[in-house]
Amino acid sequence: MTEHDGGAGGAAAGDGGIESGVRAAVADQFGATMADLERLVRIPSVSWPAFDPAHVAASAEAIADLLRDTGVFDVVDIRRAPIAGTEGADAPELGQPAVVARREPRNGRPTVLLYAHHDVQPPGKDEDWDTPPFEPTERNGRLYGRGAADDKAGVMAHIGAIRALAAAAEAAGHELDLGIALFIEGEEEWASQSFGNFLRENRDLLSADAIIVADSSNWDIETPALTVALRGAVAFNMTVRTLDHALHSGMHGGAVPDAMLAAVRLLDTLWAPDGSVAVEGLVEAEIDTPEYDEARLREESGLLDGVSAIGTGEILSRVWAKPAITVTGIDAPDVANASNTLIPAVRVRISARIAPGQDPEAAFDALRRHLEAHAPYGARVSFESGDTGQAFQVDTSGWAVAEVRGAMADAWEKQPVDIGVGGSIPFIAELVDEFPAAQILVTGVEDPDGRAHSPNESLHIESFRKSLLTEALFLARVDARGR
Repeated sequence: MTEHDGGAGGAAAGDGGIESGVRAAVADQFGATMADLERLVRIPSVSWPAFDPAHVAASAEAIADLLRDTGVFDVVDIRRAPIAGTEGADAPELGQPAVVARREPRNGRPTVLLYAHHDVQPPGKDEDWDTPPFEPTERNGRLYGRGAADDKAGVMAHIGAIRALAAAAEAAGHELDLGIALFIEGEEEWASQSFGNFLRENRDLLSADAIIVADSSNWDIETPALTVALRGAVAFNMTVRTLDHALHSGMHGGAVPDAMLAAVRLLDTLWAPDGSVAVEGLVEAEIDTPEYDEARLREESGLLDGVSAIGTGEILSRVWAKPAITVTGIDAPDVANASNTLIPAVRVRISARIAPGQDPEAAFDALRRHLEAHAPYGARVSFESGDTGQAFQVDTSGWAVAEVRGAMADAWEKQPVDIGVGGSIPFIAELVDEFPAAQILVTGVEDPDGRAHSPNESLHIESFRKSLLTEALFLARVDARGR
């Protein structure tokens, strides 16, 4: 983590009237912004196949209406693209609906593409929530609800910033020259399966000089952050088989290894005794990390008393710069149906995060080689094709980074920090491929207690206001560049 002085500064000095108007508009409109956010949270726009896609469509329509109401855009549309691998079919399978919008730049100004996603994770069990997941509830300065932080607040940060900029420009009698494009995706929580095709089909609509991806976190509720490193991802299913049929455990237990025994022992080889990854071929990266002690880790993660942290080295290096492996699912009889049986086959889901700089296909190969080599008792292992996502590191030398750091410092009244994130945003690599000259800024509205993807997900409201103001100031300063 590195603290930074405020950004370029020249644009701010030249357009102080616009910036004061932006600040006033953000404050005046914030109640309406929160009301719109709550309306979006009430739409259960889960993009997973088992859920009603009509809700994702309704969410897209609601966002398109909000964008049209700004009066800023030349084009606002809802579009879909073929899912990867189905493009050549007579009737390709389409991804979930995304919202796109664009206004063309004027007088040589840059264009900024604003990305967020309007789909959400499944809510899980209602009983795990303190309040209903799709009934936004405010308490103790936070808004609770599925998608309140991830990522409908990102959507409303974009819309709120555009509204504030437009209102400030109108009040000052100033014509906006900035180009603005929006891409509000509808399937980020289901692997962005049509993302690459969508970019290619809508390249002219989305082309930009700078891209803001509003899907990350701040350092804490008082300190803004720019995400400069993201781990990559590899996920796959593995089946372990030892028998051609199930057996009575009393008749053959002790002589015949069942698949569960083999799977447990095989999975255990993935980690060293201290919990660090023990797979040859998975690499680490060198990333500067700030001071972050185990007490803060325990507070932010909910680690139970007496349960130790795992891994070696600085804590943040373990989650930003080193690989991690998690078994996220096991297909086996549940306890309610557990008979006295030796199981012939077990299927597991393995999810790995890989360090920035490692190729995900090479990481998948390393994991597969390790598992094949360590299968106990001659157990047979087979793999279903892995899902992979590229890691990402930001080039922080461009003008857009300087401008966003300056906007963060002024909006939060505190210097921003550069952070890594242990999670992955694989589609950023596709943005880089399609728009190689664009500067990419990974920002966000979340905080360490936001619990995205978990029960009781929430948004810290004051942090959200500052994030919205940051983006509005950034857009105002980019609009003023060269004036």
